[in-house]
Amino acid sequence: MKLIADTHTHTIASTHAYSTLQENVSAAAKMGLYALAVTDHGALMPGAPGRWYFENLRVVPRKLDGVLVLRGEEADLVDAEGHTDLIPTDLETLDWVVASIHRQVFRRYVPVGNGFRPVELPGPATKEEVTQAWLNIAKNPRVNVIGHSGTAEYPYDYETVIPEFGRNAKLVELNESTFSGRKSSVPNCRAIMELCKKCGVPIIVNSDAHFSTRIGCFPNSLRLLEEIGFPEELVVNSSAERFEAYLREYTGVFRGE
Repeated sequence: MKLIADTHTHTIASTHAYSTLQENVSAAAKMGLYALAVTDHGALMPGAPGRWYFENLRVVPRKLDGVLVLRGEEADLVDAEGHTDLIPTDLETLDWVVASIHRQVFRRYVPVGNGFRPVELPGPATKEEVTQAWLNIAKNPRVNVIGHSGTAEYPYDYETVIPEFGRNAKLVELNESTFSGRKSSVPNCRAIMELCKKCGVPIIVNSDAHFSTRIGCFPNSLRLLEEIGFPEELVVNSSAERFEAYLREYTGVFRGE
């Protein structure tokens, strides 16, 4: 299976990544990718981009080096109610949203007016809380990708939630960086992929690259999918036609600009 898009990547705007947007696009072009999404972290993640970063993504050309560039964000879940650190005015610019959970944000903030305030962490999140958080995110029409949800620290009821992701056109991510940075999560990722296969829920394979040489590289993810006999037609970024069809139906990428 050949993948034609990488839709979860980071630039130096997230200060724990090490390549520029131009370097990432150049790497995508060398890999022969059709599309690349830049998805730096939302406002509450330590080292997140500055206040005007997402709003000003409109200056990034739609195509660079022959690669379709999606202007995106990796938004963090804040609580079980499904709040994220997306700033509403930034949504006017964004094409693509990856929603994920990180310990630096989840349940460490509460919404207050148009912002958030930090709170004392009240102990580990329960499976029920994480399940409810994902169920609420499934209803958010601006979220496209469910990012690395197999994270071992945040288990949820896969049997309940995965079908809801499918019903709400959320793409369940198989994240290549899990195999190097979150190895304890790999069995969970396999279980999630097997359930997506069983339920016919579309997925997307992403690098979560924090350096340009990892753009478009998915060897471990592709091996896992091959091992479980995952159908190619459920992998949205396995063909330009399939990926473009998703963009046309669920994003504004081809409307206007």
